[in-house]
Amino acid sequence: MCGIIGIVGKSDVAAALYDGLTVLQHRGQDAAGIATVDGPRLRLHKGNGLVRDVFTPPEMSRLTGSAGIGHCRYPTAGAESADEAQPFYVNSPYGIALGHNGNLTNAEEIRQQLFAQDRRHINTSSDSEVLLNVFAHELAIQDRLDVTRDQVFKAVAGVHSRCRGGYAVVALVLGHGLVAFRDPHGIRPLVLGQRWTAQGMEYAVASESVALDILGFELLREVRPGEAVLIGYDGSLHTRQCAEAMPAPCIFEYVYLARPDSIIEGISVYQARVRMGERLAERILQLRPDHDIDVVMPIPDTARSAALVLAARLDVPFREGFVKNRYIGRTFIMPGQGERAKSVRRKLNAITQEFKDKVVLLVDDSIVRGTTSRQIIQMARDAGAKKVYFASAAPPVRYQNVYGIDMPSSQELIAHGRTKKQVQTLLGCDWLVYQKLGDLVDAVRGERADLPRFDTSCFNGEYVTGVETNYLRELELSRSDEAKEARRLSG
Repeated sequence: MCGIIGIVGKSDVAAALYDGLTVLQHRGQDAAGIATVDGPRLRLHKGNGLVRDVFTPPEMSRLTGSAGIGHCRYPTAGAESADEAQPFYVNSPYGIALGHNGNLTNAEEIRQQLFAQDRRHINTSSDSEVLLNVFAHELAIQDRLDVTRDQVFKAVAGVHSRCRGGYAVVALVLGHGLVAFRDPHGIRPLVLGQRWTAQGMEYAVASESVALDILGFELLREVRPGEAVLIGYDGSLHTRQCAEAMPAPCIFEYVYLARPDSIIEGISVYQARVRMGERLAERILQLRPDHDIDVVMPIPDTARSAALVLAARLDVPFREGFVKNRYIGRTFIMPGQGERAKSVRRKLNAITQEFKDKVVLLVDDSIVRGTTSRQIIQMARDAGAKKVYFASAAPPVRYQNVYGIDMPSSQELIAHGRTKKQVQTLLGCDWLVYQKLGDLVDAVRGERADLPRFDTSCFNGEYVTGVETNYLRELELSRSDEAKEARRLSG
């Protein structure tokens, strides 16, 4: 999970890229980078940390140019060091800078091809550098000094033919323009916007529409699965379908990753979460029509939308039982289990009076490792709750995500290989209820009947691109907290 943004404007864009990245910061808190094009020069600055920490005023002043891309990253398996901060850059052909959100499931195979066949060296373990070199090679084999639009689109088609997985990409090709594209399934999100200025039309692409909103861009549409967008430095806009579209957007974007004020695939994330709450309430009433719930409380913040409508449907008071420390990052994307565990108590504090002698239903967006949920349930008990029930707006997370969300190894997923009753015991709650997968899909789809499929692989293990067993086994080893800690100590 990362955030990407690209802008072609009529004046310097670095400040707008910075503002856009701060709005996308929830997608990655580990590293950030900006690349701009100023005539024949590419200017680049990146590093580990939050956007506000990576970019100081002197560094921002050097990022001149009317076109640029930005990236914020969270640490994925094997990509925890500062070397993996994006955008990446290669000087041939033309000079290309690229930022990427997602994951290639055949990155190692391509890495070997790039060295043996294309004579290209990959300097990091990042699949984003692999993707950049594939794109660069596909452009280079066009063998022209002045590349045409057709050749840019042919190069993107070449990327699709070689790369498998989920990917949304923004790239700068010096002398030619900004290129943006998504994988044929459109697993990771990417939107296109425009705004009119006195100097002419400006265009932007971003992971989420909220980044366009804050910068005053009008949301035009999604970049379609398999489509490429080329925005010339003169402000011209060109698009082409470079691979057959087989839409299957990631459903976890709606459950947790995206901001509620974003629109993805024409679906309001907020409204999708409201519908999740409605479906979950119906399930609770079906399972326990004579429930004894006294109060409904959200785990802030992503569960609030669902919890509000759930409480109304159950005709039970809604209360805020936890106060969130806004200066602690999202525990889901903390780099290690020890850091995640320590962060829960720093992040949330219970309002004791709201729990005293009550049967409390806690509502969260999902349960992944169970670390946070277990501690929150204990906090509710410590605050005096008579009983603690726990409701998840998503089904049990049982499988790894291979398309850019660094979910842990399957053995570290609390629901993997366990029954609901076993998970309930491990969490320490008095009752556990999960959303059904069919209800989640219906809740997210809403009125978009033309979206027949979502990627739901973390819930059912069905990978829309197909994944080899050996890859899953290797990923299992690399994603464990022990493996990450070993890499940290050795590097």
